[in-house]
Amino acid sequence: MNFDTTLEWNQMFGGGFGFLLIHARNTFLADMEREMAPLNLTASQFLVVVGIAHKRARTLTEFSAFLGYDSGAMKRLLDRIEEKGIIRRVRCLEDRRSQILELTDEGRALYPRVMEAARVVHARSLDGFSTEEVEQFQGFLQRVIASMAR
Repeated sequence: MNFDTTLEWNQMFGGGFGFLLIHARNTFLADMEREMAPLNLTASQFLVVVGIAHKRARTLTEFSAFLGYDSGAMKRLLDRIEEKGIIRRVRCLEDRRSQILELTDEGRALYPRVMEAARVVHARSLDGFSTEEVEQFQGFLQRVIASMAR
């Protein structure tokens, strides 16, 4: 995309685009926090539970990269979820120095309720959008992510 005038640039990036992305993220996470509260989970803890269940990450290092946390913050987050009895760490057979994260029986039992709460937040955040608009919006977000990864 080529912006020919300062006005075009300012309309898109001078407080609009980045602010809206961050504001949408923060609003979404605040709604997720409220929906997860009855399940005794935070939005970050939700991401770990779903990350394990969907095999997005398996170790502290993988989760640090997945969530963008430094290893110290990630360890503290995992410690809190483990204290709740939702996850456990097991020694990795391939690399004895690593620990694999997995859901406990309690975590697996909680998973359907977690996903229902997430579905409620997703539905609320996309209320009024058509199926085509949601697909288009997701496509735009994927393009933004791909552009940023280059």
